Amino acid sequence: MSDVGIGFTGLGILLLLLALRTPIGVALMSVSFTGLWVLMGWRVAWGSLGTLPYQFAANWVLSSVPMFLLLGFICYHTRLTEGLFAAARLWLGRLPGGLGVAAIAGSAGFAAVSGSSIACSATMGRIAVPEMVKGRYDPGFATGIVAVAGTIGALIPPSIIMILFGIVAQESIAALFLAGIAAGLITTLAYVILVIVRVRLNPSLAPPAEVTATRREKIAALRDTWPIVATMIGIFAGLFGGIFTPTEAGAVGAALATLVAVLKRSFTWARFRAAVSETLMATGMLLFVAIGASLLTRFLALSGASDALSSVLIGTDVPFAVMMLGLVLVYLLLGMFLEPIGAMLLTLPIVLPVIDAYGMSVILFGVILTKLLEIGMLTPPVGMNVFVIKSVVGNLVPIQTIFRNVAIFIAVDLVIVALLLAVPALALWLPGLL
Repeated sequence: MSDVGIGFTGLGILLLLLALRTPIGVALMSVSFTGLWVLMGWRVAWGSLGTLPYQFAANWVLSSVPMFLLLGFICYHTRLTEGLFAAARLWLGRLPGGLGVAAIAGSAGFAAVSGSSIACSATMGRIAVPEMVKGRYDPGFATGIVAVAGTIGALIPPSIIMILFGIVAQESIAALFLAGIAAGLITTLAYVILVIVRVRLNPSLAPPAEVTATRREKIAALRDTWPIVATMIGIFAGLFGGIFTPTEAGAVGAALATLVAVLKRSFTWARFRAAVSETLMATGMLLFVAIGASLLTRFLALSGASDALSSVLIGTDVPFAVMMLGLVLVYLLLGMFLEPIGAMLLTLPIVLPVIDAYGMSVILFGVILTKLLEIGMLTPPVGMNVFVIKSVVGNLVPIQTIFRNVAIFIAVDLVIVALLLAVPALALWLPGLL
């Protein structure tokens, strides 16, 4: 069997293992190690296993990932996010579906210090769903809103997916963050419009909220958002003002969040230990998958399979729109079975040369890829955001009902993807200023 044949055989075995629900990190490492052994011998295989994990994990930019994760977990455990929904509820509650709109706005605010869609969904799910149910909202409608609002967490910086994409694609993290701000705001606005339109067409989904706050009470509620606002301003002002790098931004953000929690008197050592513990677990799982993907990249490169696949895709000479439609379908399919980071790291070695050959902006592709991967957080059977919301609400809503209610939001997401492809300036204008 030729080297390319060994590479394709390895890919086939990998897909089979994933279909059998083998943990993606285990599948990536086992296939890559065995493939390197068959191709180059046991010395090269063991040597790669000894050096590649360190080379990947020692990347300086990667150190921002645990810091941004720590920032989000500190904000969550010290309850710095609670004021976001309360303020949004007072200011937006009188709109049709106002509590749902407030949940979306609160998720967008929390996204600016989280970087994780799961964290956004879990946080807003605990805060917003009980309020909507109390306000006699349709439970399926309420849970669907919070599940999709969580996906904003991967678009608005700091975004863990964008950091990893920037490392693999060797693109500016700051430029990706700026492009993500535009895409995140467009997504937020689209979700808000959809909620308002649906409630206008079917008022039984969300009865009018009884919000009678005075202007003084609304302004007072805004003061409760200062912990998140102060942390967010500190991160973005320093990052985009050139005071510190994206790597340092995560550490500064975590330190600021801790300081704010102390000043707000919501800091306890038990909460801090919980935040650190969850950060370590999340970082460990993420690195395990990323290192497995790095080994797979080495295996596919040595076998020539990645170059062969890229050459076939480039050689087909199909129009750009057809190529992008194919990639959208591939990522939607992968999102149904793989978690986002694994799907991204698995495919980038093959896809990036194709994107380069078509002359597409890698920054734009990074934003669109993030959007597609987050759709995968909503689609069955994996749909992690949906399962997170289900764990929050318990038996209140069947999981099939939540999946059914996110379907229309997925359609809106696909329209946003098409819009970004048709008008790249929507995402690239801010990075152009940088």
